[in-house]
Amino acid sequence: MNVTIKTDEELDLMRQSGHLLAKVHEELQKAVKPGISTLELDKIGEEAILALGGIPNCKNYEGFPASVCISVNDEVVHGIPSADRILQEGDIVTFDTGLIYKGFHSDAARTWGVGKISDEAQKLIDVTKQSFFEGIKMAKAGNRLHQISRAIDNYVTPYGYGIVRELTGHGIGKSLHEDPIVPNYKKFFGGIKLKKGMTICVEPMITMGQRYVGWLDDEWTVVTVDGSLAAHYENTIAITDGEPEILTLV
Repeated sequence: MNVTIKTDEELDLMRQSGHLLAKVHEELQKAVKPGISTLELDKIGEEAILALGGIPNCKNYEGFPASVCISVNDEVVHGIPSADRILQEGDIVTFDTGLIYKGFHSDAARTWGVGKISDEAQKLIDVTKQSFFEGIKMAKAGNRLHQISRAIDNYVTPYGYGIVRELTGHGIGKSLHEDPIVPNYKKFFGGIKLKKGMTICVEPMITMGQRYVGWLDDEWTVVTVDGSLAAHYENTIAITDGEPEILTLV
């Protein structure tokens, strides 16, 4: 396992990258409305990234054809934007995207409701977001990586939701995906010790029904097997001597 420890200068560049990405997500949230296509939303996201001086890190990554992964309802992650996919009142939509700024990556995901959504859908979104914050309470130098995973699981499981296991968080830096893998579910061993200067993405992916997922024929879009709704919340964080620093919030 090759976990990189960032210098203060590198962390500052990652902080800048994350701050720009937070602004991109603000633009995407503003654009969410019934009647808009996911392709149009991808265009808005890409234009925002480029206008801020960033490079879309999803586009052409291992062949992904867009700058923003846009997943609707039972789609967990990696939905491919399409002119034919039109958001409807009551849908929920997830944006998972990132950018490169001065050689350093940032990565974040958000799930939003389209117009008025059901109370059940909003609860799923809220629990998913809060599970991230419960997890990073453990993201301190000296703790073990899987303390983050355990905290997420302990928070989510009592709600009866599923926690996706096939997809995880990850390290990040000069590459979009670095070591270590960051699970969102309990592990029976502690994982590596967290150290100041590590940068990771914590990203719970939670389903309203069973945790099982499958891939569509496009080989990208991950969906819940039982057709239940899914939500996703992710930030890039830095491990410090004290509380973790969230790099992808304004």
